[in-house]
Amino acid sequence: MYEEISKALAELEEDALLDGVKNLYGQGVPVFDILAALQKGMEEVGRKFEAKDYFLSELIMSADVFKEATGLLGDAFANTASETLGTVVMGTVKEDIHDIGKDIVVTILKCNGFNVIDLGVDVPYEKFVEAIKEHNPQIVGLSCLLTSAFDNMKGTIAAIEEAGLREGRTILIGGGPTDEKVKDFVRADGVCKNAQEAVETCKTIVGGN
Repeated sequence: MYEEISKALAELEEDALLDGVKNLYGQGVPVFDILAALQKGMEEVGRKFEAKDYFLSELIMSADVFKEATGLLGDAFANTASETLGTVVMGTVKEDIHDIGKDIVVTILKCNGFNVIDLGVDVPYEKFVEAIKEHNPQIVGLSCLLTSAFDNMKGTIAAIEEAGLREGRTILIGGGPTDEKVKDFVRADGVCKNAQEAVETCKTIVGGN
C-alpha cells in the first residue's frame, strides 16, 4: 500500500492517493510511515521535473494534492508538546521553489516541540542571515530538491560563515538528491534523508532525545 501511495502521488492520481491515505490512517498506520510514502512520491515528482517530464503546472498540482492528502490526517499534527525543545530556522534555498519536503519536516518538528521559523522557498542568502541574527537558532535547515540548487546551498552556508554566525549552531541539509557527498560539498554539518531522521537528529543536537 505504501508503494501505491507513492506511485499515485508521483503520477498525480488524486483519487487513488486520497483513498490510500484514508485506508492507512484508518488502520492506525503511524503518520511517519504515511509521510514517508508521500515524501517518496514527491521525490519522484522532483525527478520528473528535473527531467522535464513535468513542468511547473505539474509541480504546483503535486503540492496541492499532497496538502489535500495530509489534510486527511486530522489532528495527528497537533502540537501537544508542553515546552519548546529548541529553535530551528528552515527554508528552501535560492532558485528552488519546492516546499513539500520542507513542509513535512517543519510540521513534524513542530509536533515534537520545536519552534520552527519557516522562511519559505527561493530564500536569498541574506534572508537566512537576518533570520539567524533575529532568532538565534540552535539549528539551521536548508532544503532543496533540485541539483542545480546545490551551489546556492553552498553559498548560503558561506554567507552564514562570513556573517560570523556559523559557530555554536548546527547546519543540516535535506531534500531528495542530498547525501553525504553533497553535505561535504556545501560544508554542512549533517544531512537528513526524511522527516523522522530530521526530528531524531534535531533532538540529539539540543539534548532532547
